[in-house]
Amino acid sequence: MSDSSNNPVTARRILTDPVHLLAFGFGTGLAPKAPGTVGSLPGVLLAWLTLPLALEWRIMVAAGLIAAGIWICGESARRIGVHDHPGIVWDEIAGMYVTLLVAPPQIALWALAFGLFRLFDIWKPWPIRDLDHRLAGGTGIMLDDLVAALYAAVLLAFWGHFIG
Repeated sequence: MSDSSNNPVTARRILTDPVHLLAFGFGTGLAPKAPGTVGSLPGVLLAWLTLPLALEWRIMVAAGLIAAGIWICGESARRIGVHDHPGIVWDEIAGMYVTLLVAPPQIALWALAFGLFRLFDIWKPWPIRDLDHRLAGGTGIMLDDLVAALYAAVLLAFWGHFIG
């Protein structure tokens, strides 16, 4: 795995550098296929582990993931020399966590939340694609996934209100 600047992105480099280790989702971003989907799984795990917390605390966790992610993703991208490298998945972790804030803790609804978040993150309907291409650094890397999470969360809330 390498990037356009001939700066090799090796598993050893990712797993031994704390910034890359976090940005690459503790190695999940190194998945050879669908690193964003695999990289979303730590967000599910973190959401499950924080379920006993009050919603206010889980919102604070989400805010911390977002704030830290702006720096972590931006710094990792800068060091690698590639904006939004596919292996950088901290943004997927945060986006998945944010999506699950509105989903009741039921397996079917969490699976729906996962699918919706991944759909919007991959499809990138307006304005997600524009955000992804226009904003540089960690803010741009994080924001497109947060808007995908917002779209997924709105559909989940709609589902819960009208169907569930």
